[in-house]
Amino acid sequence: MFGSGGGTSSYEDFHRTAFIFLVGSNAAEAHPIMFHHMMKGVHNGAELVVVDPRTTLTTKKAHEHLRIAVGSDIALVNAMAHVIIRDGLYHQEFVEHATENFDAFKEHVRDWTPERAAAITGISAARIEAVARRYALAPSAMIAWTLGITEHHNAVDNVRALINLALLCGNVGRPGAGLNPLRGQNNVQGGGDMGALPGRLPGFQDLTDAEVRERFEQAWGVAINPEPGYDQTQMFEAIADGRLKGLLVIGENPVQSDANARHVRSLLQKLDALVVQDIFLTATAEMADVVLPASVSFAESEGTYTNSERRVQRVRPARKAPGEARDDLWILQSLARTMGYDWPIQNAEAIFDEMRHLTILYRGMTYARLEQLHGMQWPVPDETHPGSPILHERLWQEETGPKAPFAVVDWDPPVEQATPEFPFLLTTGRRLPFYNTGVQSNVYDHPHNVGEWMEMHPSDAQRLGIEDGEVVAVQSARGRVEVPIHYSDAVRAGTVFMTLHFPDQVMTNDLTIDATDPKSGTAEFKAAAVRIDRIAMAGRSGRKEV
Repeated sequence: MFGSGGGTSSYEDFHRTAFIFLVGSNAAEAHPIMFHHMMKGVHNGAELVVVDPRTTLTTKKAHEHLRIAVGSDIALVNAMAHVIIRDGLYHQEFVEHATENFDAFKEHVRDWTPERAAAITGISAARIEAVARRYALAPSAMIAWTLGITEHHNAVDNVRALINLALLCGNVGRPGAGLNPLRGQNNVQGGGDMGALPGRLPGFQDLTDAEVRERFEQAWGVAINPEPGYDQTQMFEAIADGRLKGLLVIGENPVQSDANARHVRSLLQKLDALVVQDIFLTATAEMADVVLPASVSFAESEGTYTNSERRVQRVRPARKAPGEARDDLWILQSLARTMGYDWPIQNAEAIFDEMRHLTILYRGMTYARLEQLHGMQWPVPDETHPGSPILHERLWQEETGPKAPFAVVDWDPPVEQATPEFPFLLTTGRRLPFYNTGVQSNVYDHPHNVGEWMEMHPSDAQRLGIEDGEVVAVQSARGRVEVPIHYSDAVRAGTVFMTLHFPDQVMTNDLTIDATDPKSGTAEFKAAAVRIDRIAMAGRSGRKEV
């Protein structure tokens, strides 16, 4: 909606804002650095409102916790917009000057009354109205979100709804206001910046734009296919129907991290060639025909990282890679030469310089400037530019230019709903001591490494006769796992929670659904219908107390 994929503000804007609206994120555990900056804002007087189906360490720090039903975010946000427009609280001057499609948006949310949203979200109409008013009346407000918003079949629309809210109140392009996607891992932003998206070249430049392609073709001396490649979901669809025969996996563990993991494993077995380039022998690497040991640890790498505030920072090797491990760049250049392409041997800085001359976002950055200024926030259009802490300031200026469009987005429920056969809704997330599929965090002995468990509301467990700590069977339409139950009122009745951190013990992603957002290709990790059954004593595979 703004033309580039990056947070619109800086960490410091959390320090000086009046209102923080955090949606679908247990930031205290999953993004502790960002949450530290949010808490600075709270200490400076900001109000923190958290939207999350679970009670978490983050919600306990909030002024208000909206404990919505899983997957009902758009209903909540559309109703907030309804109240703000109905009561005349929106920033009329900004809307008229800087946005477009407002009339269609206004007409759409007319039907999204707080009462309608209350029936969907489980949040009372009065609370929805009160939060909407406080957001609209705050002199500045920050909106932040992460996987609780984006790991749904309507992920893009979830984000669009939040952008609508910011546009409505002029909370973008100025200090203390902004839109902030909290990235799933460090340097996810950097991956997007470098063109690791099927329809984009570095700097988020459109692959289908002939002028953009011509600039890269002249630099690289090759013709560039104008057709976007596959995203990850499309890759697996292409494997299924035989269009994709070989796969190079770099720093990814889809065997354990992708939804409907059993299906993923079956597809990878169909490949003619699976090559994995990684730092550890992951479950995916164990399936590979060839494993290329890489030195991709931050402590072994030369180059740059880009964080959630678009700050590009230098990273340098603190130690040499062990054994036969080689730098990613060395591996890729060697593969290219083996395939008949005489790529010149270049170091990270030379490639950075090539890239920055091809994209305006990085053009004014050099390794020397990054060193001197302790990182820079893109865009940096020339070598005199100091960087851009805030994006889209132009929306407040008189000059003509593209306007930010409101998006008409409607709510629809998660693909799977609770049924008599599968009466619970499983949602997934992270816990502070662990990381993703455990490849990097489970190899160490520490007191919190007790393995996976399922959080279940005590009323649900007691109704089923399940004891706290009892191992149960969890079944979805895709798979079955056994896991200990942990009584917890952190989850709503009818909802259960697990992580992906211990796939060697409990393969949570055998349960999750691979229904995807057609716009982003993201699977709906946050909502899968499951059944929970007690295991007969004689048939137990081992009880684990939690």
